[in-house]
Amino acid sequence: MRSILAVLSLLALAGCSSVPSDEVQPVPEKRLLAYQQATEHSTQLTVERDTGFLGAGCFVAFSIDRQLVARIGASESASFHVPPGTHVVGIGIDEEGDGLCSKGYLRRELAVTLAAGETGRFRILSDNRIGYDIRQLD
Repeated sequence: MRSILAVLSLLALAGCSSVPSDEVQPVPEKRLLAYQQATEHSTQLTVERDTGFLGAGCFVAFSIDRQLVARIGASESASFHVPPGTHVVGIGIDEEGDGLCSKGYLRRELAVTLAAGETGRFRILSDNRIGYDIRQLD
């Protein structure tokens, strides 16, 4: 009986982690706040948020160079056009969110260097041990 309870507890905790979505939708235009116009020398930066139970009802604030550029929901993706060079991409609490979604503290950032014509791809995930995180994809 104890082993069954232990296994069920582990399965419940594993269910809180996110997974890449099979049905990704674009972030609606009203939640895309910057870097939407391509220029002759811009590079593309794409971010996709996983699907999962943890925080699924809340948007995550996505920033480039510490400027809020989008509010991203679960199973959504967005692309941005930035100048080549080093940028700081990050996630944080959506301060415009309702209820508990706008409370707490979250800041995860990565410094990335993108060359002209290169595409940087990123994934926003949630994990029952570390909470939200952002990772660069190969």
